[in-house]
Amino acid sequence: MDFAALGLYVASFIGYTANLYRDRRWMGRVATLLLILGLVAHYYALLERSRVIHAIPYDDLYGSMSLFAWLVGVTYLGLETFHRQRAVGSLVVPFVIFWLALAMSVAPTAVIRAPQANGALHALHITIGILAYAAFAISFLLSLIYLIQNRVLRHGKPGLAFWRFPALDVLERMSLSSVWVGLVALVIGTVLGFVWEHRLTHRFAMADPKVLFTLIVLVIYAMYLRIVRAPAWRGARAALVCVCNFAVVLFSYTIVNLYFTNFHRYF
Repeated sequence: MDFAALGLYVASFIGYTANLYRDRRWMGRVATLLLILGLVAHYYALLERSRVIHAIPYDDLYGSMSLFAWLVGVTYLGLETFHRQRAVGSLVVPFVIFWLALAMSVAPTAVIRAPQANGALHALHITIGILAYAAFAISFLLSLIYLIQNRVLRHGKPGLAFWRFPALDVLERMSLSSVWVGLVALVIGTVLGFVWEHRLTHRFAMADPKVLFTLIVLVIYAMYLRIVRAPAWRGARAALVCVCNFAVVLFSYTIVNLYFTNFHRYF
């Protein structure tokens, strides 16, 4: 099913890109439909993985990356529906393709060990936490598009496809929506993690590097929401802050997970 999902994502990307150069409403709808079908196929691949390891697919690098890619696609689809903007799909869907292809490249041939933890509350904690990372990834991509679009408007000669992208203020609103989704999800996921840990061990592991970096991510995005209200920080400056913030998220998701914590290995 992974290959089917990957093929549908590629077809969706082609549709989104074609829609940039040819203003045909049906092309955009087909691209969105292909993305939905890709997400469905990807969901069944994740479900099959869950059946194999008897848990949500987070406990190895492949499962974590694949779940992250799926949630990026789901989050983007929600934003597209809410804001009625399809043009950015041509840049978001390749991100999903990249992460899924990377996940498939590290997919294990067999389950080496059973998950360290299980249960509905723990599964919800991990899923919502990765959803937060996915929302922050979308805000990063939208902010990157904002910076590129702003630079082209100031110094370049925009082509036909350029004008299909949302206006700068629309991109900013979409990015803010993503950040709000990410923050709310991260708060809920963190609280659920503390509740689950207290039930299991009757303590809170506040010194765990993953917990510390999660709190750092919460602080920097909360600060972003505060500074973006100031006229002096709106626009390109706020977009640059959002791009830099995602570097901290990536550090938490990769380096911290792999080298600084044992329990939060892949999530």
